[in-house]
Amino acid sequence: MKPFPKQKILIPLLMCLASSIAHAETIGCVTTAWKFIGANHKVCVEAFHDPKVPGVTCHVSQARTGGISGAVGLAQDPSQFSLACRQTGPIVLPPKLPEDETVFSEDTSILFKETRVVRMWDAANQTLVYVAISRKLIDGAPANSISTVPVMPWGGR
Repeated sequence: MKPFPKQKILIPLLMCLASSIAHAETIGCVTTAWKFIGANHKVCVEAFHDPKVPGVTCHVSQARTGGISGAVGLAQDPSQFSLACRQTGPIVLPPKLPEDETVFSEDTSILFKETRVVRMWDAANQTLVYVAISRKLIDGAPANSISTVPVMPWGGR
């Protein structure tokens, strides 16, 4: 069966979008509360590299809900996270860096909730700004965390 013209456009677009968002590597988890049945509540740390700015690595810690629902992937994780981004090599800025761009996204519930990291460029201060937000409103405002990376020479480069 031949794909419809919309599919010819949509598939490459989705592949391009998927490649511009970083994939995280789990560094480790720490148990915060023991559960008699199911997985323990924990905080997990993941690392990801900015997909368009070589030389920047970010670490995100996020609370993970345990219990039976957490063990089978049906739990809604709380909007509790922290973000730290650092220069880990020579930073090479692309010629046309967008003013803001999503660099990381991870679902934190089965429906409509995610943690997203957006990169912004502060040209006046030559600084990359990374903002982590929860895509679910908590008491009228999303949870958020910020980290900055000044663009500086690295090892004489």
